[in-house]
Amino acid sequence: MKLQRKKTALASAFALSLGLSAPVLAGADEIVVEDAWSRASIGTNRPGAAYMTIRNTGNEAVTVTGIRTDLAEMPEIHQTSTNEQGVSSMGPAGNIEIAPGASVALEPGGLHAMLMRLQRPMTKGESFALTLIFADGEEMSVEVPIYGIAARGPEN
Repeated sequence: MKLQRKKTALASAFALSLGLSAPVLAGADEIVVEDAWSRASIGTNRPGAAYMTIRNTGNEAVTVTGIRTDLAEMPEIHQTSTNEQGVSSMGPAGNIEIAPGASVALEPGGLHAMLMRLQRPMTKGESFALTLIFADGEEMSVEVPIYGIAARGPEN
């Protein structure tokens, strides 16, 4: 069964690189990742970020417990928040539970994949693999295209 899941993940990564939605099994639930994207970086001195929507079309909740990529030494899912004085801050979000039929958006100004200690620059026109890690031990690899430094979404 693991081999089948790996084949599904590879097919999903290919579909995502073409801008298509891609279902992947994570345990007994179906996960769909849509609109994965990131911005180009200025070198490697500043962190990068990746964004996407993760949908759970299954009948049971799933939990994302982490992420992994060879692009960054410290990839984490972060949450941006603003206090009463209007000051924004961000930090690790911890586990992300996705209820059946629900979705979670990783987007600028909210939850996002923070890519700290970049190992190479994020260059427009390239892409990188980002692995979502689930509480049940399953993993899903997503191919994330890199757009221009001022991109505001996958359409840029």
